[in-house]
Amino acid sequence: MQIEVEAIELGDKDFFEIRDYVKQRFGISMGDEKRTLIYSRLRPLLRDRGYDGFEDFLEWVRNDKSGEAQTLLASRLTTNHTFFMRESEHFDMLNSLVFPWIEQEFGREKDLRLWCAGCSSGEEAYTLQILAQEYFEHKGGWNLEILATDISEKVLAQSYQGVYSKESLSVVPDSWLKKYFNAYDATNMIVKDSVKKNVTFRRYNLMEEKMPFKKPFQVIFCRNVMIYFDAPTREAMARRFANVLTKGGFLFIGHSESLSNLDVGLGYVRPAVYKR
Repeated sequence: MQIEVEAIELGDKDFFEIRDYVKQRFGISMGDEKRTLIYSRLRPLLRDRGYDGFEDFLEWVRNDKSGEAQTLLASRLTTNHTFFMRESEHFDMLNSLVFPWIEQEFGREKDLRLWCAGCSSGEEAYTLQILAQEYFEHKGGWNLEILATDISEKVLAQSYQGVYSKESLSVVPDSWLKKYFNAYDATNMIVKDSVKKNVTFRRYNLMEEKMPFKKPFQVIFCRNVMIYFDAPTREAMARRFANVLTKGGFLFIGHSESLSNLDVGLGYVRPAVYKR
């Protein structure tokens, strides 16, 4: 028998336990104002899974060894809203300052090491890859593979597919559309394989204390992700980012975010941009 989803209530005990679990497992802080969001996003999941209450649902999440439950929980509670060329001044800075610095400092090894952390549905990662190809493609022999990670397998699957609505591509230059995208159907376009092959999408939880990277990055983009975390968590995460940045490397965060007054080994460059 299908559970009547309207009959399910989110009591104080269940809310507090879900909130504490999400904070402990994913580092995401959700105050009392997020109660309605938690309820509205999780109750369809309870219905689909046949649970008649949040207590049984949370028990499944805690005890599931496959990781499926935790992935579903994270996917439902994190907002994935992005589009191509979002906060374009950061991309202008890449072209005018960061890529020339990389070309000068790493011209011998010709290895671009860029990480798009919290890549969501892939628009930012593909924007970064296209920018890199535009800048380096005629400079001879550069490795332009970049890493893109997210905790949600759902958005990673969407990213890997690379299909986007024409509306989300409205600010992309026509020359890019012709060079880097193909028509998919009447309302969507798909990223060409020449771009896809250089972007590696992986599932990764930014709360992991040890970052499993063999070589440091020259650039890390982690924009509009830290807004979910409290100050101590942001500080610990930023310090881990600093530890995997090469000397002189850049961290880009969202314009609504800040690392001011945090001792993380990064210096302020301009709003939402820091340098090791």
